[in-house]
Amino acid sequence: MSIATKTGDDGTTALMFGRRVLKTDPRIEACGSIDELNAALGMVRATCHDEFITGPIFKIQKELVIVMGELAVTDADRERYLEKGYQPATGEMVQRLTTLVEDLERNHHITYEGWATPGETLDSAALDLARTACRRAERRVIELSTAAHVNPETIRYLNRLSDLCWLYARFVETEASKKDAG
Repeated sequence: MSIATKTGDDGTTALMFGRRVLKTDPRIEACGSIDELNAALGMVRATCHDEFITGPIFKIQKELVIVMGELAVTDADRERYLEKGYQPATGEMVQRLTTLVEDLERNHHITYEGWATPGETLDSAALDLARTACRRAERRVIELSTAAHVNPETIRYLNRLSDLCWLYARFVETEASKKDAG
């Protein structure tokens, strides 16, 4: 079977359970933005060699698949989605990110010097790129929520994830400046 199904040649794509929509549909825009975020986080894992960051990022990437799946379901198919055993975004997912944010803020003495100009290190630049992709995804999901049901935990999750990416970038820069001074 070829990846080139040609079913999208007319400018449409399939949601979960085969419903076809335009590729510009707000649901597709939201899923596409989260897909870009997931790819940006993959770049973080490829460039960063600190398990303190890459371990949680890998778990987050897996959770983003859950988020995309849930967003790719129309309101009419939501019950079917849950009956099939697919997971929604949860408060526990948000809380796990909140715990990571709180740990960074309380226990890692992060400095914020130069934060407005990304690129101090390759790792922090990748994290800042992921952060901006996350903010775009958050905007697309909020836009979708004005026309269709969106799990509020999804919006909270993306908001917290952006904060985490920002803090990880500052953590990386702080650690690099310690090495440079050492």
